[in-house]
Amino acid sequence: MKTSTPVVVIARLLLAAMFILAGISKFGNLEGTAGYIASGGLPMASVLAVLVAALEVVGGIALAVGFQARMAAAALAGFTLLATVLFHNFWAMPADQAFVQQLMFMKNLAVVGGLLMVFSFGAGPASVDSRRLAMA
Repeated sequence: MKTSTPVVVIARLLLAAMFILAGISKFGNLEGTAGYIASGGLPMASVLAVLVAALEVVGGIALAVGFQARMAAAALAGFTLLATVLFHNFWAMPADQAFVQQLMFMKNLAVVGGLLMVFSFGAGPASVDSRRLAMA
């Protein structure tokens, strides 16, 4: 089956947008991000806030342009899965919060699925990775 280049590019951009925007938002409010991370019981929340914001922005940009896309997708998938389990644990929430947290949990699992597809199949023909392979 032939992949449709525009569809692959749009898929990468849609996946990447979530991370780039979230990372920029975290950089704009590192104190609030650190507070949220600390509320999950994680240590060194201020350091983690900067690392997470950087991962989201750098990984998101790498995914968008298709540079080291498999590595970026794997890193973002691992991060998303971990954040999902730690911060969207709907099974431990009060009933009035459980529904929204379950939606967030399932949405994040779908994003992980998309990232794992990029990890498995690569960035596609319209990517920096593809151009690098063609030049080698």
